[in-house]
Amino acid sequence: MNNPFLKIDNLSKNYGETQALSEISLSLHAEELLVILGPTGAGKTTLLRIIAGLEAADTGRITVNDADITHQLPAERDVALVFQNFSLYPNKTVRQNLAFPLQAPGRNLSKTDIENRVSHTADLLRITPLLHRPATHLSGGEMQRVAIGRAIVRQPQLFLLDEPLTNLDAKLREVLRVELIRLQRDLGTPMIYVTHDRVEALSMGDRIAVLSEGKILQIGSPEKIYQQPNSPTVARQLGYPPINTIDVHKQQNQWFTASNQAIMTADHNAPSNATLGIRGEDISPHGGEIPATIEV
Repeated sequence: MNNPFLKIDNLSKNYGETQALSEISLSLHAEELLVILGPTGAGKTTLLRIIAGLEAADTGRITVNDADITHQLPAERDVALVFQNFSLYPNKTVRQNLAFPLQAPGRNLSKTDIENRVSHTADLLRITPLLHRPATHLSGGEMQRVAIGRAIVRQPQLFLLDEPLTNLDAKLREVLRVELIRLQRDLGTPMIYVTHDRVEALSMGDRIAVLSEGKILQIGSPEKIYQQPNSPTVARQLGYPPINTIDVHKQQNQWFTASNQAIMTADHNAPSNATLGIRGEDISPHGGEIPATIEV
């Protein structure tokens, strides 16, 4: 595989006595969609803000195409960040909201260039009929499309999305997940997508990075992390219903439960104690009978 587009090495960030990020290292390849999955307080937003240049890391290094951007200003990074709140200008139309980032000093775009970009972005997001309407007189899904459009219209080299679908209802989230995947593929722009939603992570990411308490626990394809989690914490992050876990110990190449019931063969090289994970879809009825008494 070619050199990564984005590379983060040993990034750490503290807020006073609280450690938000601890020695984060990850890479993002060109045209890749990387999902960062973790609960509230895991450090997801802090990581995006540091990549965007809105906050400074205490230690670590960020490179884009092998160029060090660790200390660059946000405007120098050519990165678009979309938050979960829509952050639209209430006194502007959809067209004006989309055009606004292109009118910043230093852009030097003609009115024709700006209009062409706005029209193209509106077509991509299927919001052309809304261009004349006030941005805050839209539904939640429409406002989020406009917020995403303000990022797309800039044609940045990297998209950062911070839980952009959180405030939408379940049906609309499902629709926009598909739309975002399509947009990212059509644009070919690398994207880091942050979420606490396991369904979003499994359905959207080329790879998933599981973040917990400021540390990356595992990075891999959705299939690998789902089927081969490297810890109970990672296993519990993915799948519904939640994975069943059983503490077991090994005796004579058999796994035994705490009540000393043998349940399966243990690998010869397996440790003496382990946590066995069983997902719901791996459980099926068995033809045998086990005598038991059930109190009703």
